[in-house]
Amino acid sequence: MSEATRRITACPACDGANLELVATEDQIPTNSCLLLESRDEAEGYPRGDMALTFCQDCGFLFNADFDATLSEYSARYEETQGYSARFVEFARDLASSWVDKYDLAGKNVLEIGCGSMGEFLQFMVDAGAGKGIGIDPALNVERIEHETPDKFEWIPDFYSERYTHLQADAVVCRHTLEHISPVKEFMEMVRRSIGDRPDTIVLFELPDVRRVLNEVAFWDVYYEHCSYFSLGSLARLFRLTGFEVLHIELDYDDQYLLIEARPSTVPAAGDPLPLEDDMDGLTAGVETYRVDYARTLEHWGEEFENLAAVGGKPVIWGAGSKGVSFLTNLGTEAIEFAVDINPTKHGFFMAGTGQQIVGPEFLAEYQPQLVVAMNPIYVEEIRNDLDRLGVSARLTSV
Repeated sequence: MSEATRRITACPACDGANLELVATEDQIPTNSCLLLESRDEAEGYPRGDMALTFCQDCGFLFNADFDATLSEYSARYEETQGYSARFVEFARDLASSWVDKYDLAGKNVLEIGCGSMGEFLQFMVDAGAGKGIGIDPALNVERIEHETPDKFEWIPDFYSERYTHLQADAVVCRHTLEHISPVKEFMEMVRRSIGDRPDTIVLFELPDVRRVLNEVAFWDVYYEHCSYFSLGSLARLFRLTGFEVLHIELDYDDQYLLIEARPSTVPAAGDPLPLEDDMDGLTAGVETYRVDYARTLEHWGEEFENLAAVGGKPVIWGAGSKGVSFLTNLGTEAIEFAVDINPTKHGFFMAGTGQQIVGPEFLAEYQPQLVVAMNPIYVEEIRNDLDRLGVSARLTSV
């Protein structure tokens, strides 16, 4: 597709036209976390194109070929990471720190994009917040169990203008903004919903694109993620749409961005924070990704070819979006199974490539020679599971 025929021709974050194409991926699965019941359904799942594009004005990256009508968010969207002790510890600590830092004890919290089970909102209430309002189209209320259910209001829907009347002392949005293409319009809507309540605190978390670029982490580039931020581009978007940025940082082994802000009536309120100065780093990262993308693919392709040559069996560990993108990019038939600790996924199939999703216990009999972790932060957890099951496979990570 030529530049002239891209679906999106202006930066969704700043309306800029100074755009640079970074990489393209043709016909990739448009969903990565759906529970697909057969290999045929998985292999035939709808596909779309990726045109990873860099805005040289504000540093935002996005899929210029994104079509929101191709993505599905419903009760069969299974994205929770709540089965990992490492992730739960991080999320609980973050919830507690935000409640303490912004004096949210006994106060109302609205979470936009709370996920299928609303775990983080529950953690905030556990840490002392008063009432939690969670909204997400993938909410599965039947699976939510909490000892004080009356403290929650669950809304299985997309956040939109119809819900801007919902008022809270804090607005939380974790791992949702990267799924939204018109990010400037979305943040303007959030600002309008807060109105003249300047004490409302706004707390967002999402992946860091600089790590993706610098590590050439192609497995972190997939269709649902149509928007990619750095600390700087995220802060610039917040300032542009009527917020004062209070704090930004990297967390979770520098994989995630955290931003804390409040509404402002003054355009571009506050001086830029030192970590916002990242345009040079983003430009360098874009070049690294462009140059090394093919080389990184080749490295992993050779890894599996060499193992297959001696009759070895590999598996990936992590049957979520990273796993789908990893397998889609490689197009390898050497991998038959994807492992996941979430029992809800077991027996379903990977979108696009069709590998069956199995639990860790499957490996005790299967005995693979190579296990590739889709996130290095979970290597210790995975190693413990492999040792428990008597699996001596080599464990590596992307």
